[in-house]
Amino acid sequence: MTKNTICVWYDKAAEEAANFYATVFPDTRVEAIHLAPLDYPSGKKGDVITVEFTVVGVPCVGLNGGPMIRHSEAFSFQIQTHDQAETDRYWNAIVGNGGTESACGWCKDKWGVNWQITPKVLTDALAAGGAKATAAFEAMMTMHKIDVATIEAAVAKAG
Repeated sequence: MTKNTICVWYDKAAEEAANFYATVFPDTRVEAIHLAPLDYPSGKKGDVITVEFTVVGVPCVGLNGGPMIRHSEAFSFQIQTHDQAETDRYWNAIVGNGGTESACGWCKDKWGVNWQITPKVLTDALAAGGAKATAAFEAMMTMHKIDVATIEAAVAKAG
């Protein structure tokens, strides 16, 4: 385990979630599965208690902590994409596997974990500031999944 690892809480689905992420994102894999040595409040000895995995190069541990903690938008994975095809692929994988759409490039997977599927053209425009940032931001505010062509057109029009 690395010195700094993101811990993501699940209700008995850490292994399923990690395996799903490994099928969707590059540089994503399940590293190790650990079983509970004893019974615990939301599980029994021998149940999967933690799963070490990597999401696009970021080390994580999934903790099967039980139903008492729920995810919120206060935490999300932000995945940068290079084009519409990549944006569509990730978005459709998450939403199409029991997830839900949200606004401005955000979606939630079926385990409640939040994802921002963010094309580079959008982050570049926001970083540029001024009229380009304003135009990109205004366009983004009307979207669920980000439409790259619409962001590019808004930025081009802004000059």
